[in-house]
Amino acid sequence: MMTNNFEKRLDRIEELLTQFLQNKTVLNIDEVASLTGYSKQYLYKLTSKNKIPHYKPHGKNIFFKKEELESWMLQNRQATSDELEEEAISYTVNKIPSTL
Repeated sequence: MMTNNFEKRLDRIEELLTQFLQNKTVLNIDEVASLTGYSKQYLYKLTSKNKIPHYKPHGKNIFFKKEELESWMLQNRQATSDELEEEAISYTVNKIPSTL
């Protein structure tokens, strides 16, 4: 009986934390690690090489703007096979010189 109540409470806490993270605009390193699935060590490596957008207002703590982070994560989009096929057809149709 207590286990069921405990599990419900944990589920509710997890739900609240997820909602909180979704509504935040500035994230710390732990939150970015949770969001991206990257380890903190890897994130520190990316920040030290300036490979990821970040902020250091007092030279120590690292913060990330969620919007910039999402844009960064969505860089270098890979086209689907359907998109590539459509592009190839379009190129072929528009680039073949007319023999007339």
